[in-house]
Amino acid sequence: MKTIILFLSLLVAGSTICFAQCDKKVIFTTSKTEHLDPSGVVVRTEDEKAVVEIGKSDLTITVNGEHKMAGPIKSNSCNWTVPYKNGKTIIKATLSDDSGSDKNVTITIEGKDGKVTLLFEMEGMSDDRIRVSADKFEEAM
Repeated sequence: MKTIILFLSLLVAGSTICFAQCDKKVIFTTSKTEHLDPSGVVVRTEDEKAVVEIGKSDLTITVNGEHKMAGPIKSNSCNWTVPYKNGKTIIKATLSDDSGSDKNVTITIEGKDGKVTLLFEMEGMSDDRIRVSADKFEEAM
């Protein structure tokens, strides 16, 4: 009986830690952007710095310190066995760019063996998906 209680306590604690990390504001910094065709093949690579800030209800992407897109998160599915090491988050958001144009975007953040990648897919642009690998990850206060 004590073993069962201990196991359940550890399971609840682990689940709470994984869920809690999904509600925190996080910042990803990247230095290389890969453009993919519909089959996932890299068609071009660009050296550019991007900062992706994800909060509870909003998302901001800044490229090379000047081009900025921001907007509200419409849905967020979060499942990490080890916070930002192994797991996946899928975010759907509507982002506005510098010109005021709105775009619906799906961002898949995936961690495998400690490497975190972000895949951006914009509605109506299936021929150009963007993938970046996180060089740096930090939780913001």
